[in-house]
Amino acid sequence: MLDVEDRVKACYSTWGRSYYDDYYGPNAAYPPVHRELIRRLLLQEKVVTLLDAGCGPASLLRDLAEIGLDRYGFDLTPEMVAEARRVLVDQGVPEAHIWQGSVLSSESFRVPHSGFANFDAAVCIGVFPHVPPESDLAVLLNLRSAVRPGGLVVVEARNQLFSLFTFNRYSCDFVVNELIRASDLRDKVAIDINNLDGALNTLQSHFRLDLPPIRTGKAGEPGYDEVLSRTHNPLVIQRLMSDNGFCDVRLLFYHYHCLPPMLATHVPEFFRRESLSMENPEDWRGYFMASAFLAVGRRT
Repeated sequence: MLDVEDRVKACYSTWGRSYYDDYYGPNAAYPPVHRELIRRLLLQEKVVTLLDAGCGPASLLRDLAEIGLDRYGFDLTPEMVAEARRVLVDQGVPEAHIWQGSVLSSESFRVPHSGFANFDAAVCIGVFPHVPPESDLAVLLNLRSAVRPGGLVVVEARNQLFSLFTFNRYSCDFVVNELIRASDLRDKVAIDINNLDGALNTLQSHFRLDLPPIRTGKAGEPGYDEVLSRTHNPLVIQRLMSDNGFCDVRLLFYHYHCLPPMLATHVPEFFRRESLSMENPEDWRGYFMASAFLAVGRRT
């Protein structure tokens, strides 16, 4: 666990000042449409106290200043914590509202020195890709414990089912390892192992295994695709929440793609425009054509 977290901290250590501009600013490759989804949820629920678990450089929190929230957050990476404090203190948020912590630790979900953990809502954005599979439930339970009964929890994750639309290395991995479960077949095939491997190699040849390019680090640190950076099956997350103390769990999809991403270079302006026009969090096509989702539930 420590090795996973150390590598994630190293990955994000140089992003403190640039992360917001890269992913939330006006020149971001794709607008942060999830920000507006979360804003609407918070307003609908009349949230007053909000915890952002894995807040980064206050990417989300800084843009919620005008709706009158009492904002709190923590992050794993010291450089992110420093930037979040710098930005939010200028907005009148006490420095003590931002601290360093890990979503794997239940203590991190309590405000240091006060022990407060009775928020109206808790969000966790951009963090679940870096959570080891065996820890998904623990993080969900930590989020649940941080909010009052009936409180809102919003979890964001990369959509594993999107790989059925991309025809790239993610697609190959999902089909071979999650659907076919090739390792299980190999345990059963015995003397026909070479024929099975031949069949799997033929299958793999139908995917663009060179895409998308591996995202490496900026200055010697490990890049996003060089640390643990998982996708999640939205149906599994929804069931995991429903079975473990959450009610009214629903899925909201975002970051749609009107064509498989590898085709975007053929019609770049059209691709961006039409993808944005598809943004509808409750469109069933989001299960396959949106690269990310929010799982929203209440503490029972």
